[in-house]
Amino acid sequence: MADDHFDELVRLHRTTLLAYATRLTGGDRGRAEDVVQETFLRAWHNLDRLTPERGSVNGWLRRVAHNLVVDGYRGRRARLTELELEPEHTEVQAQPDHAESVLVAATVQAALGRIWPEHRAALVEVYLRDRTCAQAATALGIPEGTVKSRVHYALRTLRRQAELTVL
Repeated sequence: MADDHFDELVRLHRTTLLAYATRLTGGDRGRAEDVVQETFLRAWHNLDRLTPERGSVNGWLRRVAHNLVVDGYRGRRARLTELELEPEHTEVQAQPDHAESVLVAATVQAALGRIWPEHRAALVEVYLRDRTCAQAATALGIPEGTVKSRVHYALRTLRRQAELTVL
């Protein structure tokens, strides 16, 4: 019953209330829509009082909208540091979310911490520093075949750990 009464209230008064709020806000359609939404929220909370027998419903809605606009104006005047965005500044650029890359880095670091230091050094040289086995061998001061062997066993250990983690 209350839902039907509210739906009817919105259907009957939304268009005229939006026009009124748009005039009150100096043509700012976005602010006017916010005012209308807040007005109807307050109407929902006072639905029992909004009947023609208790006075003009339209008058009540207009008074609430008027008060909301005045309160908003007063609030902005009280906070002199608040500035309205110019139309060219309304496009907000979303900043990339680095959470996933941080999580991956932490996971890789933890996994590398669980393998032999010699294997870890070979993996770091080949995969993280993007070196060939020959370059890694030179950097580590060990034969190239040893680098290949250590990388092989390190990857095998990491795969096993990953399988155990998934299970």
